[in-house]
Amino acid sequence: MLPVAELHGVRPGELTPRILESTQPLVLRGLVADWPLVRAARTSQQSASTYLRRFYQGMNVVAMLGRPEIDGRFFYNDDLSGFNFFPANVRLDGVLAELEDHRNDECPPAIYVGSTTIDTCLPGFRAENDVDLQGRDALASIWIGNRTRIAAHYDLPDNLACVAAGRRRFTLFPPEQLANLYIGPLDFTPAGQAISLVDFRQPDFERFPRFADALPHGQVAELEPGDALFIPSMWWHHVEALERFNVLVNYWWRQSPGYMDTPTTALMHAIMTVRDLPPAQRAAWRQLFDHYVFDADENTAAHIPPAARRVLGPLDADATRALRAQLLKRMNR
Repeated sequence: MLPVAELHGVRPGELTPRILESTQPLVLRGLVADWPLVRAARTSQQSASTYLRRFYQGMNVVAMLGRPEIDGRFFYNDDLSGFNFFPANVRLDGVLAELEDHRNDECPPAIYVGSTTIDTCLPGFRAENDVDLQGRDALASIWIGNRTRIAAHYDLPDNLACVAAGRRRFTLFPPEQLANLYIGPLDFTPAGQAISLVDFRQPDFERFPRFADALPHGQVAELEPGDALFIPSMWWHHVEALERFNVLVNYWWRQSPGYMDTPTTALMHAIMTVRDLPPAQRAAWRQLFDHYVFDADENTAAHIPPAARRVLGPLDADATRALRAQLLKRMNR
């Protein structure tokens, strides 16, 4: 695998479209090195925990907890009928205390608080620890835990992941490696996103032989406190937290208007309505999707007067709302 391309010397207020709209991953060394949380974490785990407690107002968070024997890998159980961890609604200060209690354990339980919205859980934190995304409407989240492994998955939004404490290793694959990553169920997932069933630490090439074909296309980056990684939309990424205490702050944003639904809805609906058609009908629908969706351009509806194009014309918030209502009516008949 190749190393992710790196940029050095970029500051939190200097993120350009070249970075934020890149179609390739980028490591931004030292981007958030001056954050107070990063400085506290470099002092000690206790200093970082104390700093986070300054902003905590008492709301519960969802923690994923696993026995020591899962070795930090949050995943399915053996037959994929359930998971090897359980969620718990707990106080964040309690999680921080638990992480401190198990800091010196050789085989600690796996503890992971993921994707927690910063502005609701830690109000005021971003006044001291933030980046300038040039007007993008981003969701800022915090991730806290000990040594954990999160299976490869993709996210629809673009992602800027900033390491505030500990170290993290990211292993990334471009979207076209989908077939070589052996993705699990789409509608029953550990944390909402479909994941690769391959254990990246110990790949089983007998069970997953095509994963060997993916490896030459992979990219890997190891981040220190203060480093950041830009992950483009739809890139598969496997995330390992390498220290006994790790904190990551990430920002998600979409390059499409907020009123657009997630394409996952269309994928699931197509599985329900198109996938199992007879081959000739499925081929005909492929032509329709190519014509109206994947290859659509200004010529697709040029023969229709603009006022009569309806869904074939440009969509806005009102038109999308009306189309969604029409679809819901059809589905609920």
